Amino acid sequence: MLSELHVSNFAIIDDLHLMLHAGFNVFTGETGAGKSIIIDAIELLLGGKSSQEMVRAGASMARVEGIFALDAPDSPAQAWLLAHELADESGQVILAREIRRGGRSVARINGRAVAQSLLAQLGQHLVDIHGQGQHLSLLNVRTHGRLLDQFAGLQTQQQALASEVRVLRDVRAELAKLRQSARELARRLDLLRYQVQEIDEAGLMPHEQEALESERSRLANAEALMHESAVLAALLSEGDGTSLSALDVLGNSMVHLEKLVRLDADLAPMLAQAEDLFEGVSDLARAVSDYGSGLEYDPQRLREIEERLALISQLQRKYGDTIADVLAFGESARAELALLSDSETRTEALEAQEEQLLRVIGERAQTLSRARTRASATLAQAVETELAVLRMAGTRFKVEIRQKRDDSGCYVGDERFAFDATGIDQIQFLVSANPGEPLRPLAKVASGGETARLMLALKNVLSQADATPTLIFDEIDQGIGGRVGAIVGQKLLALAAEHQVLCVTHLPQIAAYGHKHLQVSKQVAGQRTISQIRILEGEERVDELAAMLGAESDSGRQSAQELLAAARAA
Repeated sequence: MLSELHVSNFAIIDDLHLMLHAGFNVFTGETGAGKSIIIDAIELLLGGKSSQEMVRAGASMARVEGIFALDAPDSPAQAWLLAHELADESGQVILAREIRRGGRSVARINGRAVAQSLLAQLGQHLVDIHGQGQHLSLLNVRTHGRLLDQFAGLQTQQQALASEVRVLRDVRAELAKLRQSARELARRLDLLRYQVQEIDEAGLMPHEQEALESERSRLANAEALMHESAVLAALLSEGDGTSLSALDVLGNSMVHLEKLVRLDADLAPMLAQAEDLFEGVSDLARAVSDYGSGLEYDPQRLREIEERLALISQLQRKYGDTIADVLAFGESARAELALLSDSETRTEALEAQEEQLLRVIGERAQTLSRARTRASATLAQAVETELAVLRMAGTRFKVEIRQKRDDSGCYVGDERFAFDATGIDQIQFLVSANPGEPLRPLAKVASGGETARLMLALKNVLSQADATPTLIFDEIDQGIGGRVGAIVGQKLLALAAEHQVLCVTHLPQIAAYGHKHLQVSKQVAGQRTISQIRILEGEERVDELAAMLGAESDSGRQSAQELLAAARAA
């Protein structure tokens, strides 16, 4: 339900912070005081269209914020929030809408900026507004089947059918992929076979490229490597003919160090260090000599390496940047090849599964359709009974259930019908508000008091089935008098047992039934018109009802008290 509403700089509203309650809330006040503007603000909050004319004169921005309490954790609104990753652990949802003077509008859900369309989607799960009809779910034909199923207790059957339809969609999606033309399939198979064969024949190893590039470098520079290693080996162990080798220099150094040690034993570590250097240089000389001896210029091997690297480079250009990428591509191609090679067998199996599912769906849909047909008569009778109480005894109501033949649809007996996750039925509510007039879709009935009463009758009959937590009626008393108004008030009170009800009314006979009575007034402050709201209780409420009756005398107050007493006794 809508628990708090904060409106600032919106039309003639300067700053309004409204705490709302569960049950039946009525709004009254003089014409032009701003009652419908509050409804307009809520409508904007629910994703309605915005315009810069909504911004209060002299302000740069209008803002509307609403806090909705989500009483049920499995409510449609909570499910929507979870699906869009916008849920809040607090068990409530905060909607906000800002309109700037330039016309730019910003929408937020739980503090996150969202598209206006998302706000509108969520709004449909939170509030139904009967006024201009933008948020009235009953005017949306797509909801009629869901409401009928909820009224008849058919949700479990419908969900079982929807599960089978989801399986069928998956089967058909896979079949669509497999049912390619024979020529296209053959081309794909040939390509995959070639790719797999080319990669397999290459016999690639994961780190082969690095090793080959290193070996290629050695072979390409073999002569320089042999020369440099020979020179280095001579310098270390033989000398260059004009100077001693490194080993000779170290050997002579050790002779002198031995003499020094005999004279000063503290120099022994130096001698040990010199011996280590001698052994290290000796090992280095042998290693360099062995390296040089192992070098060989092999042009044949170099050509083989160049060819191998060229093959690797070619495969990388086709299938991936690295050998690992090429091998991964090969495995993927192999898997697809196996799938397509088995496509004919798989297609036959899927076609058999599709045929079986179409028959199962048809059986379930037929059973569901028969139950809906039985429930539709009960629903129609209940609505017409409600309308008769609301002084619309001549109104006819009907639930139209139609099916459409489709050669690719599900099987119902010897025929095939179009279907979706809800079944084979196309359901909509039809109404004839006056005797002699044909039944017409609910969305096309005339606006005004008759429409309001029709919606009220439907809401009362479907109160258990309709999951919309907050219902707003802005035109409920249009075209009706006091006697019918009292009946409407009773119906709204009954409706408030299952929903939060907000009603803007000029009839005291309706206002008397409200659990909370809010008065909207217009005042002038600082040469500016502002709209204010306050909750009326006790004598203030009696005074307001008497004013609405047009008799603020003692007799008028007595009549107002009688209205309140009758409402409390209802």
